[in-house]
Amino acid sequence: MKNKFFGKNISPDCSYCANAFFENGIVACKKSRHMENGRCRAFNYDPLMRVPRSITLSGTYTAEDFKL
Repeated sequence: MKNKFFGKNISPDCSYCANAFFENGIVACKKSRHMENGRCRAFNYDPLMRVPRSITLSGTYTAEDFKL
């Protein structure tokens, strides 16, 4: 994991691998590999395929919080 866009410890996942492709809503590997023991030997991290986690905001703000 050379890139640090999303942190150092990026676990291998086919959904953001450069060797993955999407067909009919299913993620498949171009190299026809499967993950064994949570690792794929053909895993190549592609930061453009990763979907960032959404930020949850607590709804405790009032109109007075935004006044200058």
